[in-house]
Amino acid sequence: MPRTDMMIEKGLTLVDAINEALAQEMERDDRVVLLGEDVGVNGGVFRVTDGLQKRFGPERVVDTPLAESGIMGTAIGLAMAGMRPIPEIQFEGFLGPAYDQLTNHAARYRTRSRGAITIPMTVRVPVGGGIHAPELHSDSPEAIYAHTPGLKVVMPSTPYDAKGLLLSAIRDPDPVVFFEPKRVYRSFREQIPEDEYTIPIGQAKVVSEGTDLTVVSWGASVFECLAALDKLPEDISVELIDLRTIYPFDADTVIQSVQKTGRCVVVHEAPKTAGMGAELSSVIQEACFLYLKAPVQRVTGFDTVMPYYKLELEYLPDAKRIAESVQQTLAY
Repeated sequence: MPRTDMMIEKGLTLVDAINEALAQEMERDDRVVLLGEDVGVNGGVFRVTDGLQKRFGPERVVDTPLAESGIMGTAIGLAMAGMRPIPEIQFEGFLGPAYDQLTNHAARYRTRSRGAITIPMTVRVPVGGGIHAPELHSDSPEAIYAHTPGLKVVMPSTPYDAKGLLLSAIRDPDPVVFFEPKRVYRSFREQIPEDEYTIPIGQAKVVSEGTDLTVVSWGASVFECLAALDKLPEDISVELIDLRTIYPFDADTVIQSVQKTGRCVVVHEAPKTAGMGAELSSVIQEACFLYLKAPVQRVTGFDTVMPYYKLELEYLPDAKRIAESVQQTLAY
């Protein structure tokens, strides 16, 4: 999608940034192909791939049947044959039918073939709640895939990060699950370079520096954390880290921050039990035990199925819950 003067003036949304990254990489590398349900003629359910089939043709932007296992299996075959496929799964809940292909095949081929075969595939998946979608359209299953050896898992929160991380994911020799937080698809715009650039997978971002407490989050929850910081007294200094990559996550940045502040709150939309917050808490306990002034706290979704839209916002961590957890941790 070519940029217009208005887009340059106002900046890009997350959707725009992903579209631009896809177009630039397809222009640069003719091995890159897109496939998924409605990604071509309709430009995807969220219009992320809008205009790409017209620009690159139906052979490189392929509308598939409604069959996630078939989409994933086809993408694996394309990757084995030397292509750089980017399958889209319309919503995170629909990863279920593709789970076998993704975890038992894509994630294992490097090991199974003793390095002879790699799967350079990027699986794009809208993720998370907050848009009043029906069941199977609002979950946050990143911990499931972070627990799968052989997969890399990425979740950007800003247009700048989305473009740079997506280009890194497409060029990676191994399969990457690229979660796109749909709640912030069009929530704001950001000025980003028109030229291509990459952000290393596995590198967190310090959004704001602080000395009293560390908050770690990712995806749309980063913005609830920012809102929570605005609710705190001015004399409280919080360091906010956007993890960006769920696996392999940037333990060094988190550890260095917690060793400085002595306190940590982890925020994510997914259910609390066995979520990534549990893994982060364990790593912090192992590496920062003698520095901790309070137990690591988690502000998360609840251990239940995501409710329908009337209760959806009650389920998701909000600025009020986060701010209360920060103050409780500081008062410990």
